[in-house]
Amino acid sequence: MWKKILQLLPVLLITGCAATFTRLTAVEQPRNAKNQYLVETAFNTSQKSLRWNSIKVSVVADGKAYPMTPVLMLTNRWEGYIPVAPDKNSVNYQFRFDYRYNHFGTAPLPATTNSPVYTLKIVD
Repeated sequence: MWKKILQLLPVLLITGCAATFTRLTAVEQPRNAKNQYLVETAFNTSQKSLRWNSIKVSVVADGKAYPMTPVLMLTNRWEGYIPVAPDKNSVNYQFRFDYRYNHFGTAPLPATTNSPVYTLKIVD
């Protein structure tokens, strides 16, 4: 019985740790000549095994991933740009966090967490 519980322990530890995403981007942005729009996010988690220095964040819009960069002097915030065609008035996007976490008895393992889908409206 203990053997089965110990096998499930890593899964319980990973799934039991809530992650929260905070969209720091306005819901609407004025249209600009470059058709590039800044999006920002904050990520918090109670998962103690997460290796913060391994996090790679991207924003996925229209099925394409665009890299995000960490905000200077903050450990849990990222920013990046997404393109929006000049003939579109909105775009759906979400943040993707790829990271590694410590695992009992093995090297750190990879994982991915996605934010909810957000909508950015472009106003003229």
